[in-house]
Amino acid sequence: MAQPKRQLRTLERGILCLVIGAAVLLAPRFLQGTRWFEMVAGAYLVGWFALALGTGLVVVELFKRGKPRQ
Repeated sequence: MAQPKRQLRTLERGILCLVIGAAVLLAPRFLQGTRWFEMVAGAYLVGWFALALGTGLVVVELFKRGKPRQ
């Protein structure tokens, strides 16, 4: 039987969102002159949203780790 995959934790989700956001924002610099340039350049709002979401998830996870449990 297949092993069930563990769910991504908040920190891993945050880091993944940060990577996706950075990739979307930086990709137009490397895709100049290709047909993908316009598509990726038009998605800059998605990149900023992913960066904000990733930052929020990382901050929440760090606060949860630093908070003493009662």
